[in-house]
Amino acid sequence: MKSYDVIVIGTGGGMKIALPAAEMGLRVALVEKDAAGGTCLNRGCIPSKMLIHPADFMRRLEGARRIDLHPDGDLRVAFDDMVHRVSDTVDRMSQGLFAMLEASDNIDLYRGRAFFNGPRRVVVDTIEMTAPRIFVATGSVPRIPAVEGLAGTPFMTSREALRTTELPASMLVLGGGYIACELGHVFGTFGTKTTFLVRSRLLRPEDRELGDRFAAVFGRHHRILTGVLPQRVVYEGGRFHVLLRPAGEGREHTVTADSLLVAAGVVPATTDLELAATGVACDAGGFIRVDRHLRTSCEGVYAFGDCVGNHFFRHTVNREGEYLVDRFLKRAHREPLRYGPVPHAVFTWPEVAAVGRTEEALHADGIDYVAGYAEYSDSNQGLARQLDHGFVKLLVERKNGRLAGAHILGEDAATMVHMLIVLMARGGSLDDLLEVMFIHPALPELVRDAARDARARLRA
Repeated sequence: MKSYDVIVIGTGGGMKIALPAAEMGLRVALVEKDAAGGTCLNRGCIPSKMLIHPADFMRRLEGARRIDLHPDGDLRVAFDDMVHRVSDTVDRMSQGLFAMLEASDNIDLYRGRAFFNGPRRVVVDTIEMTAPRIFVATGSVPRIPAVEGLAGTPFMTSREALRTTELPASMLVLGGGYIACELGHVFGTFGTKTTFLVRSRLLRPEDRELGDRFAAVFGRHHRILTGVLPQRVVYEGGRFHVLLRPAGEGREHTVTADSLLVAAGVVPATTDLELAATGVACDAGGFIRVDRHLRTSCEGVYAFGDCVGNHFFRHTVNREGEYLVDRFLKRAHREPLRYGPVPHAVFTWPEVAAVGRTEEALHADGIDYVAGYAEYSDSNQGLARQLDHGFVKLLVERKNGRLAGAHILGEDAATMVHMLIVLMARGGSLDDLLEVMFIHPALPELVRDAARDARARLRA
């Protein structure tokens, strides 16, 4: 039995524990059964954005004639070269992380599957180890819905879609969340005829108005079938045939395409851990149950990231990891974890970003508020860029003038939302925002204009 000060399972968010612990002089065992860097580096944030950026570039070129630019000839997409470049970059980064970890004097790197065989007892291959503190950061994996005939067909999840070098002529996308929309945007922009099969609506957790306006613009480039439930998948003659049943009234019908992307959410990567052996409780979905300090039901075992299901963003994983280091390794404080306002973005076309609450949530809680708007097309930058879509929406509580939520659709949405994250984190009011001088004519003037609209509605 090997003894360590700290055991970390997973090199995605787990790096936020392993590296600081090693720098503190603690003996660390770090376990990884796949590529170093976790989902974000290898199968998520990084490779997807490296493909989304050129897709966005293509969409902007499509609108070049609005600003009197006439590209000569067709722009050719070297899709196989692009995917090779992205994959090679990601692989080099991952291998570099392994090399850095292996060179550390205080980290023992184990490459294999980890599982528990008792309280605070971890096994990797045939090696048993223990530590007073064990941190689980195994992340999540794509959820595969139980659709008849799906198993055994060559469908893709996000993992395969980010690595395929062949651009299919047509694609069915099963799902309507951010992964489905981002990857569908990539393939659709580069020439694949995309059809989305959506149970309810695209980007369902978003503010309803933003989601509706997103679907209207997104639908210019993609076929979207909403209110449909896949019943059976047949792969025949190199094509996918999916039988759909309407969620309401209507007849069953079949849609066909060359490829099928399954992007129907995620499930926690916890099944391999044999958590029952150590007394760690999970919910019905397999997510590890933790308290407000990210402690599990087994003393000395902590969990964070996708495998606990509080949030599914790399920026929240980072916050959780930093909290755990301060709380349980440095003992800097004993307060429970506070996330503050949690922002998010969907890097598709059009881009989406939001922080805080939706109108639906404010209605449900009976909170009195006003909504301030600014349209991209009404701004000076919108005029310069000849933009035909996009808006900023600010939800402001009537009783105190504080921002309850911000929702942005359009170019640079993920950048513009940051000023509103800061405002909410500092408890700022509408007046605080309107005291700021905005550069003219910059796109963030839209935020100011939406704030002015909200103030006028408060005074009405």
